[in-house]
Amino acid sequence: MRKPVIIDCDPGHDDAIALLLAFANDKLDVKAVTTVAGNQTIEKTFNNALKVLSFAGINTVVSKGAEKPLLRDLITAPEVHGDSGLDGPELPPPNFKPSSKNAVETIMEVINESNEKITIIPTGPLTNIATVLLSNPEIKAKIERIVLMGGSMIGGNWTPAAEFNILVDPEAASIVFNSGVPITMCGLDVTHKAQIYKEEVEEIRNIGNKVAIMVAELLDFYGKFHERFGFKGMPLHDPVAVAYVIDPTIVTTQSFYVEIEIKGEFTNGCTVVDYYDVLKKPKNVEVVLDIDRERFIKMLYDAMRKYN
Repeated sequence: MRKPVIIDCDPGHDDAIALLLAFANDKLDVKAVTTVAGNQTIEKTFNNALKVLSFAGINTVVSKGAEKPLLRDLITAPEVHGDSGLDGPELPPPNFKPSSKNAVETIMEVINESNEKITIIPTGPLTNIATVLLSNPEIKAKIERIVLMGGSMIGGNWTPAAEFNILVDPEAASIVFNSGVPITMCGLDVTHKAQIYKEEVEEIRNIGNKVAIMVAELLDFYGKFHERFGFKGMPLHDPVAVAYVIDPTIVTTQSFYVEIEIKGEFTNGCTVVDYYDVLKKPKNVEVVLDIDRERFIKMLYDAMRKYN
């Protein structure tokens, strides 16, 4: 039995790789891809999802989602992902049409029509997911788990306190984290350990099919941003969330009470993790702390070979 999932994303280099990992793995049944503004504007992230999937020969439901956060102006990340949101390889225009439904409609339709509970994998800001939970609270009972890339216990990557995805729409994150739905947070604590090294990028390139070469070219561009921070390689943030859903034994987790800071002057968007259980509140988030990096990279290699 393949696990039914929805991927909500803002491609983005690592989102694109997360999509390719998910569609190549026979343990997952990707019911739909929905997009949100984040790494770039919604038009760009939506088009990037369509282009990557088309290039890989994947024809699936793709829906456009929120163009801005619930209450705030949009922050994007051209410093990391370039003006297109997916700078590096030249990808042809998409060769299939997206869904006429918006992301919220698609998410609700997939969940309501499924005979099994659905796992949602958000790899961008949580605007679409929060909107679904607010507009249709009873749908929570049909969600198996939300496995998200975002947050951090160790400090931020966009401000000293906040990780990018949570910072972009902290109100949405607060709604999701307090929803009562089981949450797994793949934050910077683990994704900074999920690095791919330059020699491993060459291994992917040498697989030789067009998708593997495209992924290597994505990583060539993506790596330039991370060199300035002294990483040995480059963190593959979003694929960690997909890897967890494929094989939870690849990571180490611990449950904590986690709250989202939405009012702080210097800490806005911080995922406040009650590490020492000071508040004695029910633990609402499974936090991923470590990953078997070698198994993770092998999972990526295996996925890229599938595109032969």
